[in-house]
Amino acid sequence: MKIKILIFLFGIGILSSCNNDDNSDFESTSINFTEIGKGALYGNGQEGIPESNMIIKNTNEWHNLISQMNSVNNVSDNFTEINVDFDEFLIVAIFLEVKGQGWGIQTENVIENENNITISTLETEYETSVMTQPFCIVKMSNTEKTIIVE
Repeated sequence: MKIKILIFLFGIGILSSCNNDDNSDFESTSINFTEIGKGALYGNGQEGIPESNMIIKNTNEWHNLISQMNSVNNVSDNFTEINVDFDEFLIVAIFLEVKGQGWGIQTENVIENENNITISTLETEYETSVMTQPFCIVKMSNTEKTIIVE
């Protein structure tokens, strides 16, 4: 009887150690991206953009965001590009909250994982007496994966 129990437990152990995940060999890889804009909005929140991570997939959304960002001060003049081919690319716009001191944000890397894409950012503080809302805008290849900003 003990042998049957041992064989049964051994069988369960073998079955539970099997991995049915066909993509278990997936390796995270760095994705090419272009940081097309970064800086700060200086309208003390008048632009009406909340702290957020926006995924923009069409020209209309993109031009609406640019107009909203430029509603107090023209910040898009410093963008490296305005015209984006949304058949090939998407935009990730990252906005921090309005801060009482100077802050900046930049993109460190974009990593494709098995089930998502992770964008790592770095926030830095600098000396100023002006209210700022830091932002950075990244262009990358289209994807259907979930995008996570850290």
